[in-house]
Amino acid sequence: MPDTAHGLRHVEHVMGTVFSFDIRDKPTAAIHRALAEAVRWLHRVDAVFSTYRPDSHISRLGRGEIHLGDCPPEVHEVLSLCERAAQVTDGWFSIVPAGVLDPSGLVKGWATEAASRLLHEAGAHHTCVNGGGDLQLRGRAAPGTPWRIGVAHPLRPGELVTVVTAHHDLAVATSGTGERGAHIMDPHHGTPAGAFASLTLVGPRLTLTDAYATAAFAGGDAARNWLDTLEGYEALAVLPDGREWRTPGFGRYGS
Repeated sequence: MPDTAHGLRHVEHVMGTVFSFDIRDKPTAAIHRALAEAVRWLHRVDAVFSTYRPDSHISRLGRGEIHLGDCPPEVHEVLSLCERAAQVTDGWFSIVPAGVLDPSGLVKGWATEAASRLLHEAGAHHTCVNGGGDLQLRGRAAPGTPWRIGVAHPLRPGELVTVVTAHHDLAVATSGTGERGAHIMDPHHGTPAGAFASLTLVGPRLTLTDAYATAAFAGGDAARNWLDTLEGYEALAVLPDGREWRTPGFGRYGS
């Protein structure tokens, strides 16, 4: 069970954002080692996948300087997951924005989920790993107490649009224009996506939850019917005029 008196917390600046680790289990030597390994892992992911580093494998692959076989195996894994996401979302998830190879819409969630898994395998079963606002939750915050995650309102600074309550392992991903502006592109038209102010998706694991949230944000109004049929996932959207809609099952998680 969680041991809130002896938890372990860590913040790491990497991948152009902030990752935080909130471990509610009693720290053991194995958990300390796993946390250090998770931090090293995030820096490795940054070195391999950063589109801002001209010497990263993904940048060199995109320029045609190397082949997929010249890359670490995780590049093949990520590109395979991206292909799956593109198929499930009917192309609304894309790794080629403006002609540039960029799997960032999946990489951060994938890296966060993998870091969470490293901790879990080391015995940390009650954890929250936050990768730039997208979270992989495991276990509980305290004995008998679920994790409660506030989601910022995209149009009302300082206010929350909802609080997600996690009674079991859960991923929470939010796509929006609040912090980075219009950075998500409509892959079918090559224009910035603007149908939503934000879209929050909850699901079982962060890799695909994050990718599907990006795809739904890019899809705009067309995403609503698709999200209604996406088994295991629930969404809350805030429109630019402040109106909201939620998938039928979102009430199980959000207020």
